[in-house]
Amino acid sequence: MTTDRTAATGPAPLTLVADIGGTNARFGLIDGTGIHGSRVLRCADFPSLEAAALAYLGGMAPDARPSRGAFAIAGPVTGDAVLMTNRGWSFSTAEVRGKLGLERLAVINDFTAVALSVPRLTPADLHQVGEGAPEPGRVVGVIGPGSGLGVSGLVPGPQGWTALAAEGGHVTMAPVSDRESAVLAQLRKSFDHVSAERVLSGPGLVNLYQALCILDHQEPEPFTPAQVSDAATANTNPHCVEAVEMFCAMLGTVAGNLALTLGARGGVYIAGGVVPKLGTLFTHSRFRKRFMEKGRMRDFLAPIPTYVITHELPAFLGLAEAAERV
Repeated sequence: MTTDRTAATGPAPLTLVADIGGTNARFGLIDGTGIHGSRVLRCADFPSLEAAALAYLGGMAPDARPSRGAFAIAGPVTGDAVLMTNRGWSFSTAEVRGKLGLERLAVINDFTAVALSVPRLTPADLHQVGEGAPEPGRVVGVIGPGSGLGVSGLVPGPQGWTALAAEGGHVTMAPVSDRESAVLAQLRKSFDHVSAERVLSGPGLVNLYQALCILDHQEPEPFTPAQVSDAATANTNPHCVEAVEMFCAMLGTVAGNLALTLGARGGVYIAGGVVPKLGTLFTHSRFRKRFMEKGRMRDFLAPIPTYVITHELPAFLGLAEAAERV
């Protein structure tokens, strides 16, 4: 009996995959041998998702025309009409499928795609923070600060894993200390609702920094998220240091909430563009302490492992899974 899928069923169909965030659109092509032609485009350079996809395909060889697609979108996906949360793009899945010449197109939430990637990750794709070990076949939590805050989960079942299409990044952020209370009170002057995403994202880092400066009667510098978290800036600006420390601690609080809500005995996985860049600073931060700081539930959380996903494009792994289900 052959174990070669290509030999058994013919050449695998070429699939266009895309991870569309608020800042960047990452495209690639999947066939039976893996992911090829990965390319990152700036969303701001294109008026629509369709335009970005056509620009990507225009750079491919003429014979590299995909017959199906799987897209991960930063925003809720509840039907044919999709509106992205942190990028002013809206589209009809059916219309995009037609204009790109695809026979089939799956559109899922970006963190649904990340969640689907977890079973395909190897130990080399992960960095564990703190103690704990996953229980096989148990619920998994996924959270990731980037342009926004993605949240999902992975639930086992008779037919395999099911990824949750959730919008947990928009839960209300709760303070743990007086300093955090003061920061959130300051942010409420600018936002009707101070969600977790308002502090646990790239823009959230800037929000934390600016609020801390204002509380201490100092004028904030016009820093970008990268500057707030940069080691060189930290040497001269204590409010940047405090902002990053508060970010890590608050992420621990929200990740612990997620683990409790889902009963995530399979572990909590941290994705997104912010945390992997913090490196050892995150490992030695208050994240893990705050993750477990849930009073009577500490013993429930202590065995649950927490991992930083270091794979460059985990959503592509999840999209490969989604493409097989199209």
